[in-house]
This record gives sequence, C-alpha cells and structure tokens, in this order.
Amino acid sequence: MSAYGSFPGSRPRRLRTTPAMRRMVAETRLHPSDLILPAFVREGISEPLAISAMPGVVQHTRDTLRKAAAEAVEAGVAGIMLFGVPADENKDALGTAGTEPDGILQLAIRDVKAEVGDDLVIMSDLCLDEYTDHGHCGVLDEHGRVDNDATLERYAEMAQVQADAGVHVVGPSGMMDGQVGVIRDALDETGHEDVSILAYTAKYTSAFYGPFREAVASSLQGDRKSYQQDPANARESLRELALDLEEGADMVMVKPAGPYLDILYRVAQEVDVPVAAYQISGEFAMIEAAAEKGWIERDRAIMETLLGIKRAGADTILTYWATEVAGWLRQER
Repeated sequence: MSAYGSFPGSRPRRLRTTPAMRRMVAETRLHPSDLILPAFVREGISEPLAISAMPGVVQHTRDTLRKAAAEAVEAGVAGIMLFGVPADENKDALGTAGTEPDGILQLAIRDVKAEVGDDLVIMSDLCLDEYTDHGHCGVLDEHGRVDNDATLERYAEMAQVQADAGVHVVGPSGMMDGQVGVIRDALDETGHEDVSILAYTAKYTSAFYGPFREAVASSLQGDRKSYQQDPANARESLRELALDLEEGADMVMVKPAGPYLDILYRVAQEVDVPVAAYQISGEFAMIEAAAEKGWIERDRAIMETLLGIKRAGADTILTYWATEVAGWLRQER
C-alpha cells in the first residue's frame, strides 16, 4: 500500500495533470493590463541608441518612442513610464532642463499623448538625476549634500510642467521627505487635480541600478545612500508608506521588485490603494545575460519572476518586457 493509501482524497498532484487543469486552478494570473513599460527618450539623436547592458532596450528618438507607445497599446499594456535623457551640454547643477516646457521629457509626453491619447496611461519620472551635472536626485548645498527643501521646490516646478504637457501620472522617485505633499499641492494649485501621483514609496539603494545609469546617461559620482532606503531595513518602508499616503499618494511603489518581495508583500497588506513594483534594469540584465549564455530558459524565467512579483501583491508591474510579455499573454487567450 502506498503512503497515500489511507488518504485517497489528499493528492494535490491531481490538479497538476494537464496544462488545461493547471490553467483552471492557477491562483495568480498575469494580464497585459498589469504591465507598465519604462521607456527612455534621448534629446538630439536621429536613430535609437542601444543600451549595452540591457539587450533589446534603447534610448528612443521622439519618433521611435511614438512607435513604441503605439505597439504597447496594441499589445494591451496599461501604461508607459517615460524617462528623459537630455544632451550632456544641457545638464547643470539645478537640472533646469527638467523644468523647461520644451525639455525632452515634456516633449516626449506631448508626443505620446498625440500618438495614443488616453489609450495608454502616460506616466513620467519626476526626478532631477537625469538633468543634473552631478547626477544626484536633488539640488546640492554648499557641502555637496542633497538639500531636501530646495529640491522640493524644483519638484513642484517639474510636476507643473509635466502636467501641462499632458501626463496622466507623475512618479516622484527622488526619495525626498515631503515630496508627495509638495507635488500634490503644486498640481492642485495649477489646476491639475486629475493628475495622479505614483509614489516611489520604498525605493532602496541597490546594486541592481547599474544598467539604468547607462540608460539615462547618469553623471553620478558616489552613491545615493543618504536618501534612498537601506537594504537592511524593512520597518522603515512602512513609515515611508504612512507618510506618502497621508500626503496624498494615489498609488505606491516598491523598487526594486525581486530582491524586495517581502517588502512588497508587507506594503500590499497595509494599503487599499494600488501597489506597483518596478522590475529594474539589473533584474532584467541578469536574466538576459544568463539566457544568452544558455544557463536558463529566458521566457520561462521572465514569466516566473513576473508571477512572483504579482503573487507578492503587486497590482501593476513596471518591466522592460511589458510589450513582449503582453503579446505572449494575448496569444495564450
């Protein structure tokens, strides 16, 4: 008699016998509308530029960005998160290119809006790091430290120009204290009450951001440990969460996703607003590199990581595979 002979009803494997059975009883499901595509647009280029550490990802021209947005809509992707990459000569200590009405990010927002209208949720990164010559996310004081309150003044200006350009959602990612409240006030005072805020609530200082810094042509020297969260800390993320919600965040995010699934789970358990997670450049690069070596099955690894992020509590996932994966999911249906 088998070990299960006395318990004929307790055979979980019965629910794993066929693909159809596994689909029917799947507890976690991924849908194209769960996905957000991060995209980079660079000032002054005539052809898209490949990002060496992120195979298949490029710095777009304005024209190729419009095409990428249209493809995302066709695939059923929910949104696009835009990052502007100014020309090096337009960077300065205050990141003024980030608040110019005709700055590259504002132009990109207008381009995508003209291309797809409201068929795609247009999101914009609200941070100074792409635009400063020192590469930090804020204004520096006389000692070379990030000045929180001076930075908030710049964020308020960024929120206004991005909203004027037609963005649906702003994503403040600089981890300044009070940033959500200041941005909410700036939006409301300029008639942009309908623009939502996706707060980068738990953004950890991570070794996995390396490829992203190539993607945005970062000028950073040093690190951001004085304002991004310490990977050793978990309770701190719940404090950040409470503050962001109190200040008016409409959605909250955990970044990175994969190494911080425990944080994602805790955040999702605490809130009644949508929760996003960002599968960042290093997470993307590891899978692509290992797959290129033949060490893992690329497509299965991609889906497994995304299902893990979804299972941990994410309502939406920012991933560089968004359009590709959305296409897979539509084919499965």
